[in-house]
Amino acid sequence: MHLPLLSSLLSRPAMRALCRIAILAPASTLAADLSLDIAHGPAGEATLYASLHNNAASYADGKPMATQTAPMRDGKARLVFPGLAPGHYALRVFADENGNGKLDTNLIGLPTERYGFSNDAKGKFGAPDFDAAAIRVDAADLQAVIHLH
Repeated sequence: MHLPLLSSLLSRPAMRALCRIAILAPASTLAADLSLDIAHGPAGEATLYASLHNNAASYADGKPMATQTAPMRDGKARLVFPGLAPGHYALRVFADENGNGKLDTNLIGLPTERYGFSNDAKGKFGAPDFDAAAIRVDAADLQAVIHLH
């Protein structure tokens, strides 16, 4: 019995599409979910804002690759950033306690609402740099905790 070649059954565009899928499929299997538990938030209700950065330039410019919000209750919140490619990521989070959608600061620029960074990184006279806050995401799902200050 003779079986026809797959290429004789499919059109050229269909074969190209199959090849693309075959090439990209292994990359999608490497995607991981990053689960975040946020602790030490305000006792009352607040909204947690989180920004995810995949490089130092995005982090420094405040231009995240993804953002999320979640309700905070009893000082806690949980977020998941699904399907991340392996690499280094840094997170900035803050608890919006007054509902105005921004991190409030006092007259000299110090935050008046609770905030935090991945790795519980702390900066001197400002936010920590990307390398201090960066966490490694591999092919396996990762769970991290950020404590607000």
